[in-house]
Amino acid sequence: MNRQRNRGRVTLATIATVCAVAALPGQAHAADGPAAYAFDPSAETVRGAESNADAEELKPGSVYKSSIEQGQKLYYRLELDDRTDAYVSAVAVPKAGGKVAYGDGITISMRDLDDNQCSSEDADFESAEFPRPIAAYAHRTVEKDSTTCGAGGTYNVLIERESKATSSPDAWDLELRFENEPALKDKKSMPTEAPENWPSASPTPPAGKQKRSGGSGFYDATSLETGEWADTIVPGQTRFYRVPVDWGQQIFATAALSNSGRSTEYLGNALALALANPARGHVDDATLSYSGTPNSVALDPLPPVAYENRYDSGADVSAMRFAGWYYLSVTLSPEVAEHYGDGALGLTLKVKVVNDSKASPYQGDAGIFGVTDDDRDMAKSGRSAPEAGESATMKMVAAAGIGAGSVLVLGLGAWTLLARRRTVPAAAPPGAGGQPPFGGPPQAW
Repeated sequence: MNRQRNRGRVTLATIATVCAVAALPGQAHAADGPAAYAFDPSAETVRGAESNADAEELKPGSVYKSSIEQGQKLYYRLELDDRTDAYVSAVAVPKAGGKVAYGDGITISMRDLDDNQCSSEDADFESAEFPRPIAAYAHRTVEKDSTTCGAGGTYNVLIERESKATSSPDAWDLELRFENEPALKDKKSMPTEAPENWPSASPTPPAGKQKRSGGSGFYDATSLETGEWADTIVPGQTRFYRVPVDWGQQIFATAALSNSGRSTEYLGNALALALANPARGHVDDATLSYSGTPNSVALDPLPPVAYENRYDSGADVSAMRFAGWYYLSVTLSPEVAEHYGDGALGLTLKVKVVNDSKASPYQGDAGIFGVTDDDRDMAKSGRSAPEAGESATMKMVAAAGIGAGSVLVLGLGAWTLLARRRTVPAAAPPGAGGQPPFGGPPQAW
């Protein structure tokens, strides 16, 4: 009886789960105002320490949420071996509606216990002086002839915030991510110098516009492939997209704003376009001016993805060091609302990925530093990572529901067969009533 009741409970739970998953919201895109930054829901809360002796440890493959005050310098701790390249990124998210100035931003660096700096990167607002998520990363790469940062042991990640006195004093949220780069198949045969020449001519823009709405963070960024993509954006809003770029491939991207008949006021930095690599490291950015007529801005030509790009002195070339999802973010200045109203403007993204894919240089699974067939399918369909996860969950739950339903049907069939085969005694005692076999169907049925 208990087993039959449990089967009923499993079936009911499966139905409830199917309904719950079906009711999960899809990728939310605010049409009537800026949405808050979408933090990864799996992020653990971690507090930065002003003394490295008190720093909390970050684990590889994990995402964290933290915060930093104006002028603060915060430490986080890593435990590294003597052979693995490691990356820690920080996305700084100022409060919406606040004020930032030229030069405001963060610096992230990775250091050994003697305070030798392994690497550092800045992320700041530059001439586009309006709040938006900005990203930077630091890394420890093990180099054969280097005497710095090659040993295994404890390392520090230091994040420093710079803000002018005229800027909003509110704390900025931080989204931190720690990733280890996979081991190479054959490190000895890998080039140790960056390529000197690569194609820089922009290819012919794709034709045929399709609608696709951007996400609100790296976590729920909308997947894109080569094409022309139509969206809308309101003042103060940041849209996120991601594009799979494999080894040997180049990415080109252009953002364009539609016209508005409400004003002709010139705004020098009305829209900010930025590109980040799979480790959330800053690659390139550009700003667009606006005076009510259509205008566009493109990222500078970037080299094909190659392991040896890391040896280039230019930060933009060096950042094109691994394959994976590359992230585009587009922010429309809140100042646009003062002259053009707070309604949405048309936003068009033209994305072009060229060249055939080359083989991965890594051993085994590349993780976030590779492009899979599933990634290409997501780019084709436009699914974000959480949407793809929901789809996989639905398939699993559906399979579980079919399995549980089959068990229930088989159990009911077996009970019916036994009921038919059970014989009733020919001479029953007077007054005795016939009893259903085995006490009748289980109560749970």
